[in-house]
Amino acid sequence: MNAFQFRDPVWLLLLIPVIGSSLLSIRRDRNSTVLYSNVELLKGLPVTLAQQLKRFLPWLKIGGLTLIVLALARPQSGREEFRIRTEGIAIEMCIDRSGSMRALDFPVDGEQVNRLAAVKRVFHQFVAGEGDFDGRPDDLIGLVAFGGFADAKCPPTLDHGALLDILDTVEIPEPVVDKHGRIINEQLWQEEQATAIGDAIAVGVDRLKDIKSKSRVILLLSDGENTAGVVQPEEAANAAAEFGIRIYTIGVGTTGMAPYPTTDAFGRNILRAQPVRLDEDSLKMLSQKTGGRYFNAQNAEALTEVYAEIDRLEKTETEGRVYTEYREMFQWLMLPGLGFVLLQVVLAATRFRGLP
Repeated sequence: MNAFQFRDPVWLLLLIPVIGSSLLSIRRDRNSTVLYSNVELLKGLPVTLAQQLKRFLPWLKIGGLTLIVLALARPQSGREEFRIRTEGIAIEMCIDRSGSMRALDFPVDGEQVNRLAAVKRVFHQFVAGEGDFDGRPDDLIGLVAFGGFADAKCPPTLDHGALLDILDTVEIPEPVVDKHGRIINEQLWQEEQATAIGDAIAVGVDRLKDIKSKSRVILLLSDGENTAGVVQPEEAANAAAEFGIRIYTIGVGTTGMAPYPTTDAFGRNILRAQPVRLDEDSLKMLSQKTGGRYFNAQNAEALTEVYAEIDRLEKTETEGRVYTEYREMFQWLMLPGLGFVLLQVVLAATRFRGLP
């Protein structure tokens, strides 16, 4: 926001006598006459350009003096900024990228997308402040992606641009095939289809436990039950509670059948319904042990509402202050003002000199 002020506005009072005396001087000069017996012969004489310009000579002086007075009042322009002193919170996002997140049951803008794409889209809005969100510019936010293994993608950071770039790289593991169509990473690919919720929470706790922040939170998004990993979810929740870290769990989808993209015997891409199970009891247990909350999101709209609710629950305390950096502008008025006055004096004493 641009700002303008007069640093010493008391000088502006000089405008009253300056303009008043100048107008009286102009009026007095107009009333000055030279006695002559008969001016009939003079009336027919043409008015020269110099005579026309001479009428504006007093106004040149008035303009110059006005600019000088304005310069004495020290005009200043600056940029006014509203800065916020914050006590941000620390958030660790734990996003499920297991095989079950491939289910195409989340409509977004009229198109069916898989669960991971919907989660990433709303997470992006939550961090960057798009759509219904204000953003979290003052919060440390990190990212853990997990399937059969938990992978710490990004430590808690204020560089949210880099965080969102890393988010774009999170994908559901795909099989690697050779030229004959055989899967060459069968064992690793099958392991990545599982869901290591306990390991993901343990990694999130490790990233948050040493951060000095008024609030530390783990947001866990998963559509399944814990089927892999070394650490049990309950053990990880107990560790989070010991460090004062709250866990918000978000169950993506529901128990039942969900459409999955697959390839039939003829090489065509088709959707095939497969059973899925959402272990809501375990997710509720994780949040209850740490003082958080459990949410269920069965579509993109519900997922947005869940993030909005968490956004309201975990607000950053702020203190607003206005800072303005000014620069002096008097020279832009003083120099022209002195020039106008000096020009008036020179012209009045030379080219437009009148009778005494």
